Amino acid sequence: MLIVGMSGGLAFGYLKTGDFLAAGCRVLLFDEPTRGIDVGAKAEIYELIGDLVDHGVAILLISSEMSELIGLSDRVAVMHEGVIQGILRREEATQERIMELALQVTA
Repeated sequence: MLIVGMSGGLAFGYLKTGDFLAAGCRVLLFDEPTRGIDVGAKAEIYELIGDLVDHGVAILLISSEMSELIGLSDRVAVMHEGVIQGILRREEATQERIMELALQVTA
C-alpha cells in the first residue's frame, strides 16, 4: 500500500487501522503525517498510529515536530547532515538532548 501526493490529513482521512492490517503491513513509514492539518485531525492520526502499534505494526516516523517525536516514539534516531548522530530511548528523548545531537552541541 503506497500513498503519495496527498497531504497528511487527506491521505489519513481515508484509512483506518483495519486497512493497514488487511494489507498485511508490518512496517509503515509515516513522513510528516500531520503537516498542515488541524489539531482534531492530528489527534485522529495519533490514534491511528497508536492502534497500529497495539497490533504489532512497527512505525517509522519522520517529523519536524519535536512534541510529536517525543510523544509517539519508543526511540528517536537523530541525524545531522545525513548521518545518524545518536539513538535515544523514550526516557532519554528530551528536546534538549535531541537538539544537542542534531546541532552537534556537547553539553
